[in-house]
Amino acid sequence: MTAIAANGIHHVTLMTRNVQANVDFYVGFLGLRLVKRTGGYEDAQQLHLFYGDRLGSPGSIVTFLVWEDGAAGRVGNGQVSEIAFAVPLASIGDWMTRALSHGVPMTGPSQEFGESVLRLKDPDGVIVKLVGADQSSATPWGNEAIAPRRLRAVTLLTDQPEETAAFIARFGYRPGPREGNLQRLLSDTDAVDIRDASGYVPGIPGTGTADHVAFRAADVAEVRKHQAALSRLNSSPTNFHDRNYFTSLYVREPGGTLIEVATDGPGFAIDEAADHLGERLFVPPGDAERADDLKAMLPQFSLPGEPRLPRRDLPFVHRFHTPDQPDGSTLVLLHGTGGNEADLMPLARQIAPHATLLGVRGRSHEEGVLRWFRRIGMTKFDQADIAFEAKAFAAFVDGAVAGYGLDHHRLTFLGYSNGANFIAAVMGLHPGIVRRAILLRAMPVLETLPDADLAGTLALILTGARDPFGQEAPRLETWLRHQGADVAAHSIEAGHELSSADLSAARHWYEENSEGGRNG
Repeated sequence: MTAIAANGIHHVTLMTRNVQANVDFYVGFLGLRLVKRTGGYEDAQQLHLFYGDRLGSPGSIVTFLVWEDGAAGRVGNGQVSEIAFAVPLASIGDWMTRALSHGVPMTGPSQEFGESVLRLKDPDGVIVKLVGADQSSATPWGNEAIAPRRLRAVTLLTDQPEETAAFIARFGYRPGPREGNLQRLLSDTDAVDIRDASGYVPGIPGTGTADHVAFRAADVAEVRKHQAALSRLNSSPTNFHDRNYFTSLYVREPGGTLIEVATDGPGFAIDEAADHLGERLFVPPGDAERADDLKAMLPQFSLPGEPRLPRRDLPFVHRFHTPDQPDGSTLVLLHGTGGNEADLMPLARQIAPHATLLGVRGRSHEEGVLRWFRRIGMTKFDQADIAFEAKAFAAFVDGAVAGYGLDHHRLTFLGYSNGANFIAAVMGLHPGIVRRAILLRAMPVLETLPDADLAGTLALILTGARDPFGQEAPRLETWLRHQGADVAAHSIEAGHELSSADLSAARHWYEENSEGGRNG
């Protein structure tokens, strides 16, 4: 096959389940520069981070899609299994010392294709190789004596090694040396190692795995040439995309690995000055109208040296969103069925702009969606599961207050549907844990509503006038009042879904009943 261009690797994209640990490894340990942070172009509610040299030059870039506390994938056929960075040959010993001092898992050094290789594992278990190869960097960044210069290679697992190698050759690669079941392909700047993994398991997407490897194209016209050539080849379907910082084409090679062809330009400096790359969070142009909501939903992190919250091991997956000017109050958010810990952050941000938001993820699963407790029927619930999860949640709240230094008197619990039902159950089973609650579309789920001392507890119940489950709300209201809670209850002109009236009523109640209000 005739190569269209011989430009090498543009970037590699992988998936992580812990954004803070990822940043600490790639910026703090490896010393790469964070050159861009965006909402994902396929899913704007997924954070996408780009690391590289000073300008994020093509060939230096590794990117991560962030799936906080997401399910781990399985590395196998049809995936990139290893990535390699070129570092100064004389720095391998320094990197060994650095890995030991940072507690980074390490093996080697060993010799691969005549080069000294140190194998590391990032926090998600991705194999990152440091290769002693005195290659230059287009725009250097970091400590010149040890800093990664560029991507040296990627390894592809395939059960069709000859077909995979022939396909990769289209992007300017020529046959290189062979070692065991590895066939090395070479460009002018880097390598692709094709590993014959016949009989091995297929890869499963998830955190700790690679999404794709991208190869360089000079411009859009060159990407179109690839598209036309692949169409004539009758390859897998191709997808053409404008990613703002580059234009690209996706296709799968015969062994199943997702391949991207990406233009060198316009680059990451089109919306940030070169000296300030990676400092702002951007959202895709098509999502500009909900930029504020997305910025509340996307996970936050701190760069090395910046202040950060401690990471506490608590019974529930959780995430904080800290506003620019926090006032010391905290909204604890419990999603509805099928939601997650970020769902209510846009609403909560509008209710209390200066409150810290603590989104929590339910632990029960039903037909692949998240809930707070098991459901037996539409209005019948597993009572033992409710009790068990409520006890765990009470421990979570106590742990969060102690571990993060939260003011328990300034906690407000905001729940929607299944999350609101769970909050009400916690109020009855563990009085004193929830002292202020906003319950959206709530109903009682405990078969026997317990006696509980809720004196001093404040609650707002907002029911949809057309909500088929709303007929149960008065019973919840009556029970809370009988236990001594101060309850405000309103019917909203809506169904089970939330409306602008919910925001208005919740914001008014919150302002009246938080600091500066009657019980602040």
